[in-house]
Amino acid sequence: MLAQCLAGTRVLDLCQYIPGPVATQWLADFGAEVVKVEPPEGDPGRISGPLDADGTTVFYKLVNRGKRVVRLDLKDERGRRLFEQLVTAADVLVEGYRPGVMARLGFSAERLAEINPRLIHCSLSGYGQTGPHAPRAGHDLTYLALAGTLAVSGPAERPAIPMPPMADYSGAMLAAMAILAALQGRSRTGKGARLDVSLTEGTTAWMAPVYTVAERWGRPAREGGLITGAAAFYHVYRAGDGGFLAVAPLEHKFWVNFCQAVDRPDWIARQTDPLPQTALIAEVAALIATRGRDEWVAALAGVDCCVEPVLEPDEAIRHPHTRARGFVQAKDDLVDVLLPVLMDGARAHDRSPHVDDDAAGIAAAWRQR
Repeated sequence: MLAQCLAGTRVLDLCQYIPGPVATQWLADFGAEVVKVEPPEGDPGRISGPLDADGTTVFYKLVNRGKRVVRLDLKDERGRRLFEQLVTAADVLVEGYRPGVMARLGFSAERLAEINPRLIHCSLSGYGQTGPHAPRAGHDLTYLALAGTLAVSGPAERPAIPMPPMADYSGAMLAAMAILAALQGRSRTGKGARLDVSLTEGTTAWMAPVYTVAERWGRPAREGGLITGAAAFYHVYRAGDGGFLAVAPLEHKFWVNFCQAVDRPDWIARQTDPLPQTALIAEVAALIATRGRDEWVAALAGVDCCVEPVLEPDEAIRHPHTRARGFVQAKDDLVDVLLPVLMDGARAHDRSPHVDDDAAGIAAAWRQR
């Protein structure tokens, strides 16, 4: 069972907002016991966004489901003592501070390794623990900007701000993957590990093809490449009712199927027109505008041509395929997305709301195991 993979693994989460809490939530889905440690005033993510009647935003509730939450003042002697007790019994510590903050609190990487030599200590920061940008503040938009990702995203007029925040989630994924690898390594060596993961490099890791294009042929133009909007056969078109279709018959066989289905066989040979295919894009756009989005969906339903409707979020969660897969769940006035992995046909268990708990009680229970 998927939820048994990390059973007995204890994770401390000292992170705020999105990246660290998402990474540790995925670990919880694999069966880890996650304790989120917040300052006395709480994670600022609790009040970032529309608030429920209990004074907490839904975004905080979503990324911290399945966890126990404690509040400790790491600037206070008692708080540091309790935190040290938790570290002693923990397997993983994920913290999202800027470089140097943990050391100023009395918990440098060296000190943490002394307290618990088996600890997997993951620092998840904006720009990493080294380099000239390491101490700088940032958010998802600035990480994407520095990685070059923002420059190649969106229409020709200007870069587009992506949603959901790409660097936050790619960084969370990278951190979770590194922690799992480190735990596997510890099972062989008995030694912990120090992980340095940056949100900027979470998106940088996806940029190798773009960097290579830029170095060999010049800077890629937005809407200037094969999969950035310059090709008629990989484009988003507005339908007659204002909805949109994603038309992506990249392979020639799919393009042939599409052209024949829309009764435009004359377009087949034009797939190789030079980029940007401005004239062909205009012709396809004019055709798509003659029917509503769902009319096109019905007309192309039996055609193998890589065309799908651009669904609004509320439509996406009700789509038959989404429902059949079972990862999107409406519960506790939230729409949660479970870890989208099937292991031996089974998915992760449903997540429960986070529980505010007592650090001293958890530390005592951990010492007894």
